[in-house]
Amino acid sequence: MMYDVLVIGSNMMELTTEIDRMPQLGETVAAPSFHMAFGGKGANQAVAAAKLGAKVAMISKVGADSLGQAYLAHFKQTGIDISGVSVGTQSNGVAPCFIHGNMNSIIVVQGANSELTPASLDDYHALIKNAKLIVLQQEIDLATNYRAIDLAEQYGVPVLLNPAPANDDLDLAHVTKCEFYAPNETELSRLTKRPVETLAEITTAAKDLVTQGVKNVIVTIGARGALWVTKDQELLIPSYQVPAIDSIGAGDSFIGAFAYYYTHGEDIPTALHHANAYAAVTVTRKGSQTSYPTAAELPALQAQLGIQS
Repeated sequence: MMYDVLVIGSNMMELTTEIDRMPQLGETVAAPSFHMAFGGKGANQAVAAAKLGAKVAMISKVGADSLGQAYLAHFKQTGIDISGVSVGTQSNGVAPCFIHGNMNSIIVVQGANSELTPASLDDYHALIKNAKLIVLQQEIDLATNYRAIDLAEQYGVPVLLNPAPANDDLDLAHVTKCEFYAPNETELSRLTKRPVETLAEITTAAKDLVTQGVKNVIVTIGARGALWVTKDQELLIPSYQVPAIDSIGAGDSFIGAFAYYYTHGEDIPTALHHANAYAAVTVTRKGSQTSYPTAAELPALQAQLGIQS
């Protein structure tokens, strides 16, 4: 069976608290609200692609607890193939999130995600070789990503690496094997050790990676949009100005949407344009996966925001 998108990565249960302010060390403060939701960078990207209509498979580890069982059921309900999702021995990964206005702070506890080892991928060669695009992030062991990249190279499958959260130990030799390297400006700076305050500086840092062998660098730069750099060109795809209320999961929605549009035949600039438009909708709604619209919902939501994609 062929898959449009295979996501190899994390799943997390989001434990979200809205706050008026962060407490000082040793201090207890009251907060207005709390809710629990499905998240994690890998799962977020898989869900975004699936909601748009991609045929998606996931390789991940859920916890040996009620949260893990809930996540398995959620994957099934979303239409994601879970033949690559197994149950670990630890609790499910969790991500306590603290939201103040439209800003957020997040703590990541890997839990069972830490059990997704390089060796565990050897059970899933069929999934890997039958994918149009493999999507990776960095909420799992880097060595597991390296193994995935090597297997993808063996089977001729393109890889998109979203290096979030940033890790200073990232191996550039494996980055150059990927078809797409998709950092935000901070993650770009961590790998290149270059300043990224201005668009010119971001472009220079991206070109540095291209010079070293990275095929496509896609830098997400918030309100300024997304910058695509190759050896032949550089193109800024502007973002849409919308009333943002919650940025959690917005970057993941962009990656998942790009994966969908790209694997459905759009060229890179067009796919980036549509991914920007999709992500713009998500920041006007609360939560990560809960903010991701389906393909059927998307046109009306974009029309309400004045987005012409």
